[in-house]
Amino acid sequence: MTLRLAVAAVLGGAVGIERELREREAGLRTHLLVAVGSCLFTLASAYGFNEFLVNGGNVVRADPTRIAAQIVTGIGFIGAGAIIREGITVRGITTAATLWVVAAVGLAAGAGYYSAAVIATALVIFSLWPLRILAFRVMERFRPEERRVLLELRLDAPLAPLLALLEERGARVETLSLEEQQDRRRVYLTLDRPSSELVPTLADLDYVLGVEWRG
Repeated sequence: MTLRLAVAAVLGGAVGIERELREREAGLRTHLLVAVGSCLFTLASAYGFNEFLVNGGNVVRADPTRIAAQIVTGIGFIGAGAIIREGITVRGITTAATLWVVAAVGLAAGAGYYSAAVIATALVIFSLWPLRILAFRVMERFRPEERRVLLELRLDAPLAPLLALLEERGARVETLSLEEQQDRRRVYLTLDRPSSELVPTLADLDYVLGVEWRG
């Protein structure tokens, strides 16, 4: 039992470290606790009621997966808490998915299926780190460059004049996300034309504190 709980803690913590390094909503402790909790539920479901099931020589048949099966639905509440909406953008979906997978890893470890738990953990870490970098580089080949721009505006600066100016310059906004800070607003835009051509125009606006195009 100790070995299974330890394996679940190590594997869940390994995924949590990657999330911790990227400063996501759920990090090392959350992923470790989810894995250990799932493992313990599995152990309790499979072995925790032996004395009750075997009583006076009569064996009561029961499904050992009934408690463990509830992990699949129960983990959704924790995953939902990791998803944050910021303006028109949504963050934390990947972290919610890692919590869901870590719960499965803990369940596999609790069932003694170590090989599946280790392989799944390796695949998760690969998808979060090397695969993310590879996918970004591949997708960049298919995306027009220099279309993304970051603007830092005064906190009281309206967005309507900015969007109107971009429209006058013939630039259509494809995506927009807004981040409020203590003394400024950060606006992330994706345009349908190279944003580097618009940098001087945007930088001259009184309410723009800083502008940066990102290729």
